[in-house]
Amino acid sequence: MWQGRTFTWRWPERLISMAGVAVLLLAAFTMLAPFLWMVLTSFMDELEVFQFPPRLLPERWLWHNWREALTALPFARFFLNSLIMSLGITAGQLLFCSMAGYAFARIRFPFRNAIFLAFLSFLMVPVIVLLIPRFLMVNFFGWIDTFWALIIPEMVSVWGIFLMRQFFLGLPRDLEDAARIDGASEWAIYWRIVLPLSKPALATLGVFAFVGSWQSFLWPLIATRSLYMRTMEVGIASFHTIYSDNWPLQMAAATAAVLPLVALFFFAQRYFVRGIALSGMKG
Repeated sequence: MWQGRTFTWRWPERLISMAGVAVLLLAAFTMLAPFLWMVLTSFMDELEVFQFPPRLLPERWLWHNWREALTALPFARFFLNSLIMSLGITAGQLLFCSMAGYAFARIRFPFRNAIFLAFLSFLMVPVIVLLIPRFLMVNFFGWIDTFWALIIPEMVSVWGIFLMRQFFLGLPRDLEDAARIDGASEWAIYWRIVLPLSKPALATLGVFAFVGSWQSFLWPLIATRSLYMRTMEVGIASFHTIYSDNWPLQMAAATAAVLPLVALFFFAQRYFVRGIALSGMKG
């Protein structure tokens, strides 16, 4: 179109914008398709899953698959174990990661930056490398097959310390300086001033800690032995060994394990975005 003497051609911009939206929709469908397939399969007949060409929707919606799946093993106990473990780990990370993050951000001590870089280097260590030393330590204390083994080794997160430090660096120091002039200790400043101002970062860390611990599989598998101490993820693996060919029942159990995380993400999605933003803050 003509605007005075300037000719503006908007169609290429619109085409590029539409192409970008199409790519994003395709990527979203690619990520969502396996979850939709899992949910739809949970309502199918046992042999209906193997039909060719595969069916997109079940011929008959078999709601009893969920009842059979959730009563085949003590999934209520698995759910309770996962909930206790996730809440314990989340509470521990909120406390210890915020304390460490405050120390690295506000307290000056020898080799502070070097120690912080040493902490960050652990992000490059594969988790599987630490499984044997962690198991030996837990076994030494006699915590195998207890909630202590599930919770205590996961109560500190290097990523959580980094997240809290980045947030604390962005807080103004005026209130802290005023509190120091009034004679407040570092603990009082941390507990009464800094933490109340850090609710967005704490909520972000809490959401990530809960989701990560709920999805944990390898460590609960190693740290527990009895069936009644298994978590949801490990319980589903045990379910697979019992019903190895019944995909609808397995998909029903897997969907039941994912639903709490879907609900959590629906109500706390802004904190996931907040976590990405905080991780990118410069310090």
